[in-house]
Amino acid sequence: MKKIISLLLVVFISTVVVAQNKNEYVIHGNLIKATIYNQDGSLAQTGYYTKDNKPTGQWISYDLQGNKTAVATYKDGEKVGTWFFYQDDILQEVSFVASRIAKVTTLKIEN
Repeated sequence: MKKIISLLLVVFISTVVVAQNKNEYVIHGNLIKATIYNQDGSLAQTGYYTKDNKPTGQWISYDLQGNKTAVATYKDGEKVGTWFFYQDDILQEVSFVASRIAKVTTLKIEN
């Protein structure tokens, strides 16, 4: 009986842990829209994957307080265009060519 109760407790705890992972993946045509959450339930990232699991299009990342921390662009798994990283009053722009850093610009944001 103790073994059965222990087993049920393990299954219950595992189910609760899995249930807290509320990541969402929704098929949109040829893409999969991903909405990824932190363990506390706050939004961590949004973006798209190709059907073969390569990030594509715009991805946005957020910190635990819901502030935008990064805006990135992928094309079939390759880093492209200019990515934006936000930290306090600093904006860093990182430009990619052939998935390699081509240029970095750091700007102070005036409030």
